[in-house]
Amino acid sequence: QRRIYRTTTHVPQELGQIMDSETFEKSRLYQLDKSTFSFWSGLYSEVEGTMILLCGGIPFLWKLSGQISGRAGFGQEYEIVQSLVFLLLATLFSAVTGLPWSLYNTFVIEEKHGFNQQTLGFFFKDAVKKFVVTQCILLPVTSLLLYIIKIGGDYFFIYAWLFTLVVSLVLVTIYADYIAPLFDKFIPLPEGELKQQIETMAKSIDFPLTKVYVVEGSKRSSHSNAYFYGFFKNKRIVLFDTLLEDYSALNKEPAEGDDGDNEETKSKTKNKKQGCKNEEVLAVLGHELGHWKLGHTVKNIIISQMNSFLCFFLFAVLIGQKELFTAFGFYDTQPTLIGLMIIFQFIFSPYNEVLSFCLTVLSRRFEFQADAFAKELGKAKDLYSALIKLNKDNLGFPVSDWIFSMWHYSHPPLLERLQALKGAKQE
Repeated sequence: QRRIYRTTTHVPQELGQIMDSETFEKSRLYQLDKSTFSFWSGLYSEVEGTMILLCGGIPFLWKLSGQISGRAGFGQEYEIVQSLVFLLLATLFSAVTGLPWSLYNTFVIEEKHGFNQQTLGFFFKDAVKKFVVTQCILLPVTSLLLYIIKIGGDYFFIYAWLFTLVVSLVLVTIYADYIAPLFDKFIPLPEGELKQQIETMAKSIDFPLTKVYVVEGSKRSSHSNAYFYGFFKNKRIVLFDTLLEDYSALNKEPAEGDDGDNEETKSKTKNKKQGCKNEEVLAVLGHELGHWKLGHTVKNIIISQMNSFLCFFLFAVLIGQKELFTAFGFYDTQPTLIGLMIIFQFIFSPYNEVLSFCLTVLSRRFEFQADAFAKELGKAKDLYSALIKLNKDNLGFPVSDWIFSMWHYSHPPLLERLQALKGAKQE
């Protein structure tokens, strides 16, 4: 794939009507930079993980956690307390070692290609907030999960699975209302033609829409997105302001004397219009609603929970194997949290790769089906132009090695989706 980035310097003939040479070159250089960054960050991650294993980093951190919890008055019998200290230290270590890579990605790569909208202060405030919110969720959930495993008896894996199912459903329900607003500002989509058209389209397919929000994604990045959430009869749609040509802050000239909200974002001059027209936004939403109407969301949840149950069952089978703990440096103790880490992170690693590939294949099929649904709604032409615009705004490179694409791309390549919308290909 990197060879394709380096050598494909001219717009292929079949893409001549889709991309201009300037955008093609920009996207090529952007994806080449991202690929280089991905290689080095991935290599570092592998080296770091290997060194931690070879040098006994996991048992060392567990012993350190025991010392810290012991000083706080919690002896070895308080395994859950020690596990939470271990988890806190491990996530803190991960956050610190990952910080330089995140800084480089945001302020070098994304900045170089015109996507970054953050100041350094905003970045660090955001990072601290994410870490704190993550710990507020992760630590209580983990403590309850460990407790359930401890008292669950022979069938603890069923109770553990049911607990994680409830937690995941709760998090999905509260995320957009209580967690996401901690990081981004959500405002109701103003009354007008677009809102009315969205409500009409939702009603035409019996989508139980209750609210439509616009999120100020432009404070963070100029990448665009849209999604819906909620259960049963309480569905909400969220549109990034960068998706909406009429609402994107990146399309607006700052007023005289206005410093562009220096403390939060940096004012950037754009040479092009960001986002899509109302008709194109409706086409994109038609695609997203297609996922709901065709049951893709429910199918993904079912697959996820079946996999979760299988993993907990296999965990119950393997947790009693002392050899697993010995191999990772735990000769005298068998902590439940360490067992979860060993089995889920290491033992299941090959299985997770195969599962990930299967889900990627399924996701691509779902994307074609959602495009076809939008086409049935009469949105084919607008979705066609919207996909081109979104590809251009996000500097997506439309040429890819077929093996790389098959393994990594959860969405079909742009050209294949456009051909399907024109009726040249059906999936």
